[in-house]
Amino acid sequence: MTALLKSPKRTAKCLCVFLVSFCLSRPTFAQSTTEAAGAASSSAGMAAGTKAPVVLAGPSSPGNSSPYITPQEGPPPEETNRKTLEGRAGKDAAKLLLRSVPSGARVYVNELFVGQSPLLLILPPGKYKVQMRGERQELGERLVGLLANDTQNLTIPLTPRYPARISVR
Repeated sequence: MTALLKSPKRTAKCLCVFLVSFCLSRPTFAQSTTEAAGAASSSAGMAAGTKAPVVLAGPSSPGNSSPYITPQEGPPPEETNRKTLEGRAGKDAAKLLLRSVPSGARVYVNELFVGQSPLLLILPPGKYKVQMRGERQELGERLVGLLANDTQNLTIPLTPRYPARISVR
């Protein structure tokens, strides 16, 4: 036993084997331990023993008495955001043609989702932060300055957010 305690690596290995075999032999204990750890962790967001508040959405229409959240009616948010930007354009509007490589990225102008590339926007003159996010978490970002009656073509290459490969040495 003393030889076992002298080697820290061997002690850690034996401890891991013991814990795994103990948890496997008592699955209900392992589950309750895991649940208790999750309830006590900061990621749980609540103290142990408290119940989560129940949030119910009201009925979306007079004929619908469902307590669940129902789909939003009306235009999608990107259309609303785009119309808001274009509505402020005025007579000195600038045109901005946005493209991404690869195509089909989600386009955000000043943190508001406005559609997918390629996209033509009619905007008031000014400075804009244009971000594009691809389907596989690729990112691209530019600051654009538009003058009155200006037309600009902007192509943003998307770069991977996470490395494609990881090597361990």
